[in-house]
Amino acid sequence: MADHTFRSRCSIARSLEILGDKWTLLIVRDLMWHDKHTFQQLQNSEENLPPNLLSQRLKRLMKWGIIERQAYQQRPVRYRYHLTERGRELEPVLLQIMSWGHTNLQGGLYDPKEAKTVSNASN
Repeated sequence: MADHTFRSRCSIARSLEILGDKWTLLIVRDLMWHDKHTFQQLQNSEENLPPNLLSQRLKRLMKWGIIERQAYQQRPVRYRYHLTERGRELEPVLLQIMSWGHTNLQGGLYDPKEAKTVSNASN
């Protein structure tokens, strides 16, 4: 785990320091369920994450042991990103956020009946 001095002792506040911006959990979502593992694939997501922010978020996620990268090409070096066990532990959090959004924000792409299917498909 990264060497870091948190601003708060609260576990929620600490988690939000790492995961609380509007992009980070979308990157985790794409790695977990959308089979996006390269920088280009992640950048081409529907939300149009700017490349400089994507690069920053990937570095932060690697620093905290949530993702890891592995070179798949040497010249130029290109990487594939994968969730670590720590990253996969975020799945119930994402499922709860999807459920809340579906219930409280007029629908979306989440079907509560299929949540278990989505969860099992990613394992």
